[in-house]
Amino acid sequence: MSSSEQPELLINAFDGAIQVHRPPPQHRRPGRAFDFDVSFRLDHPHLITLASAKKPPMHFHPHQEEYIQVLEGALGVEIEGDREYILTPADGELVVHPWANHRLYPLAKGSGNYTRFLLSGEATAEAFRIDTVFFQNWYAYQDEVVLGRRKMDLLQVMNMFDAGGSYLTFPRWVPFRSWLSQLTGIVVGRWLGGILGYQPFHRKWTGDWQLACEKMETSIFLRRFAGREKTL
Repeated sequence: MSSSEQPELLINAFDGAIQVHRPPPQHRRPGRAFDFDVSFRLDHPHLITLASAKKPPMHFHPHQEEYIQVLEGALGVEIEGDREYILTPADGELVVHPWANHRLYPLAKGSGNYTRFLLSGEATAEAFRIDTVFFQNWYAYQDEVVLGRRKMDLLQVMNMFDAGGSYLTFPRWVPFRSWLSQLTGIVVGRWLGGILGYQPFHRKWTGDWQLACEKMETSIFLRRFAGREKTL
C-alpha cells in the first residue's frame, strides 16, 4: 500500500490511549469539514481513568451537523440529557443536529479492549467551526492537563470551544439557554479571553498554522496571536 493510501495520524493523546487518524483522500466523504477515524484503547490506564470519571460537559454546535458511526466496540452518546445511546456497529451513523446538546464518551471496559468509530462534521463557511485545527489543539490541551496533572482552566476551554464553533450547555432552567450559552462563549471565551491573553490555537499543536491564523484574524480580539512567522 502506497503512502497516499495510508491513514494519517493527526492526534495521539494521553500516551496513545486515544488516536485520531485522517483517512486517505479517496476514502474521505464529501461535504465534511473533518473526517476522522478515532480509536479508544479501553485497557489503557488513562482511558480507564477517563471512563470512570465524570462525563465530559454537554455542548452544542450551532453551525454544523456532527456524524458518529461506530466500527468496533461501543461508544456512549448522550443527547439533550434524556437520550443516552450505547452505539455499536449495528446502529449505523448517528446524526447530531445543530443546537442539539450532546456529549460522547468511552464506556468502562466490558465490550472489549478497543473502540473505533468514525467522527465527522458538516462543512460550513464559518471561520469558527469544528475541524482538524480545533481538535488538534483541544486534545493537546487536554493532554497537558491530564499528563501534567494540572487543573483545567475554564476560560481556556471556553476560548477554544468558541473558536471551534462549540458552546457549553447551560442548565435547563436558564431561560433562552442555548442563545445565552453561545453569547457567553463569545463574550467570555473570545472577547475577554483574548484580552487576557488566551488563544485558541497554538503553532506547536497545529498542523495547518496558516489556516489557524486565518481563523484568528477574523476577530479583533484574537488576531494578535496570528503570528505567521513566529512560534507561539
